[in-house]
Amino acid sequence: MTAETLIASLQLSMPELILAVGAMALLMIGVFSGERATPTVTGLAVAVLIIAGLWLVLKTGEGEAYGGAFLSDPFAKFMKVLALIGSITVMVMTVGHARSAQIDRFEFPVLLVLATLGMLLMISANDLISLYLSLELQSLALYVVAAINRDSVRSTEAGLKYFVLGALSSGMMLYGMSLVYGFTGHTGFDEIAAALTAEGRSLGLVFGLVFILAGLAFKISAVPFHMWTPDVYEGAPTPVTAFFAAGPKVAAISILVRIVINAFEPVVADWQQIVVFISIASMLLGSFAAIGQRNIKRLMAYSSIGHMGYALVGLAAGSMAGVRGVILYMLIYMVMTLGTFACILAMRRREGEHVEGIDDLAGLSQTNPFMATVLTILMFSLAGIPPLAGFFAKYFVFVAAIEAQLYGLAIIGVLASVVGAYYYLRVIKVMWFEEPRGEFARTAGELRLVFGLSGLFVLGYVLIGGPLGTAAEAAARTFF
Repeated sequence: MTAETLIASLQLSMPELILAVGAMALLMIGVFSGERATPTVTGLAVAVLIIAGLWLVLKTGEGEAYGGAFLSDPFAKFMKVLALIGSITVMVMTVGHARSAQIDRFEFPVLLVLATLGMLLMISANDLISLYLSLELQSLALYVVAAINRDSVRSTEAGLKYFVLGALSSGMMLYGMSLVYGFTGHTGFDEIAAALTAEGRSLGLVFGLVFILAGLAFKISAVPFHMWTPDVYEGAPTPVTAFFAAGPKVAAISILVRIVINAFEPVVADWQQIVVFISIASMLLGSFAAIGQRNIKRLMAYSSIGHMGYALVGLAAGSMAGVRGVILYMLIYMVMTLGTFACILAMRRREGEHVEGIDDLAGLSQTNPFMATVLTILMFSLAGIPPLAGFFAKYFVFVAAIEAQLYGLAIIGVLASVVGAYYYLRVIKVMWFEEPRGEFARTAGELRLVFGLSGLFVLGYVLIGGPLGTAAEAAARTFF
């Protein structure tokens, strides 16, 4: 690698470098200032993420870096902006809740910055090795964050479960990568696609593909690799759960899209079957398993499993309309989820106790009408009721599936949506038609801002959907 190509590579990966250097600097500030530095480190971490985001939007060009291992293109930029917005929002939401959730340690924002760095690298990965390294960087930070409240048995258990199952999925994925490398002789996505076009598929390669998809399905908590999700969502501190539900899902779906559309495009018939199976299983389990839930964080865990199933409907289509649908689905899903978790964080009694039961929302329309209205809008949107954003998200992926003649998949998706509507409507019924069980404490300003903005986005998507659809189409055109 010459000096010119190295400089060009560094310029393309500047947002990632900003996060890496920023994380190291924040770690030094935290270490030398002690525990009292937490608010300062959190504020600076948000600033670092914003600077990286602005650099990404205004300065970063397009092209390959580091010998083709790193790729900057419209798709990567769009998904990176989404991941950064998710991380910034979660950090802002945690500001007033770090102490009550017992995560007021300076390491917390540093770990979130490192996890975000892993996400950005993963979205731009164009090689099996760079994919694995970025995935591990993100995962290791998330394992620690899940168990960061050491005084809580539930949090420690959540971290341990996530770590053990995550290590298993990483091993499966690495085994799949070694098989793909063994049967194609390449690790770069473009080279794998070229080798498959020239030589055709072999049984060993299909095994490798299955293992890689299994590892990525774990990251997006798709069935049958969803076992960790309900326990980790319930056990981890709520700000951590909100983080899990946003950025990492966006990054994992992004690399899933890139690897199947780029590297395995010649064997589309093989991976399409796998994606269709995972999609149907996730939609059905997400819809039926959530019905009996009494804890709102567990409900959101099953909801996220179902939503990943819907997003995969678009990917199964394997067309430009499908990829565009996936991009828009992840955007809308992330906004709805962050808004809902802001409401869950606001579920705090006047005595300071955090509550998570769905029944604790009883009579919210009388005690906190603003929060009840926003949560109602978000629940209707998650259920896919028109004319809210959630309806359009599902509409785009189902239309793509119908265009690809996957009629059965689209029909199952619509039926699963009908079943899923029941448990969202139950939350609304509890808020509006039951007697209050006591008031929540005054909602912090940053939480009101987050759920207010997400509610506005969901309501006003009809008006702003055009420009977002155009941007998503430009991102999807990267592959076609």
